[in-house]
Amino acid sequence: MRSGNELTKKIPLAAFSGSLIDYPLREAMEITAELGFDGIEIACRSPHLGLDTPLEEVKELGDYAAGLGLCIPALAGYTGHFSSLNDEECETALEEFRKLLRIAEVLSVPCIRVFPGGPNAFLAEDQHYERAAHYLRKCIIEAEESGVQLLIEIHNQTLVEDADSALRLLELTGGSGLGFIHDAGNMYISGVDYGEASVRKLGSHLSHIHIKDEKRIAIEGAEGSFTNRTRHGIEAFMQCRLGEGSVDHRPMLAAVLMSGYAGWMTLECAAPFPPKERLAYDLAEIERQLEAVRKVKRSSLLE
Repeated sequence: MRSGNELTKKIPLAAFSGSLIDYPLREAMEITAELGFDGIEIACRSPHLGLDTPLEEVKELGDYAAGLGLCIPALAGYTGHFSSLNDEECETALEEFRKLLRIAEVLSVPCIRVFPGGPNAFLAEDQHYERAAHYLRKCIIEAEESGVQLLIEIHNQTLVEDADSALRLLELTGGSGLGFIHDAGNMYISGVDYGEASVRKLGSHLSHIHIKDEKRIAIEGAEGSFTNRTRHGIEAFMQCRLGEGSVDHRPMLAAVLMSGYAGWMTLECAAPFPPKERLAYDLAEIERQLEAVRKVKRSSLLE
């Protein structure tokens, strides 16, 4: 029987700067600190932190975050997409990755995200995974030399839409040096398991977690709605505040707490509400859900 010590450990919470993209990055940091987050995951794109930002300015941004008491647990890169590119484009993406890596080194950030590319996992062929793995191995080697871990987000409309496709890519890259971002919202869109089984399958390769809520809707058009290709065809979705959509995070949270997970959770709500308001709402809700899960687990351990 587990001792329950896993349940007492606090999981640090970060805000995704992309949820505050309407604000300059320094102001987004200030809002994040004011709301009570432990850190900020920075979107590495304009207008927040473009890859060509001078490294002196990057250091100043890192100092500013530290002055606010914020950690930077990860950089959300937008480069990669190797499976969808030709050789020349892949080399350009590698150069973008190296810029991202230099930014991570200046900021002393332990993790950076890249994308493997598409198509959807259920449409992808062996060649897509092999091509992505070929270039990701190059990224992994350079990241390890800098003491940085490479992250792949489990994301709809990419090669990695669930835990199984994540492990498929992991094996092709050599089985080490690669971590995954669990994103229940993305996995809900893809129509795959995002609960206890997904956490168990990822095991020690679960390195970061994204939190957001969504729900399926009949038709796109309202603010906050979008469409995606899934295994069911073209479907419409609405971005929601945590607990107001259809994504039940509680089984995943329970599994994560019991696993002894030592990473971060990033809240990245994009629901159609004022940015500061929706982040404050989601922060209170994730803390409520975590405490509710802890309470249930404590009771079960005492039985």
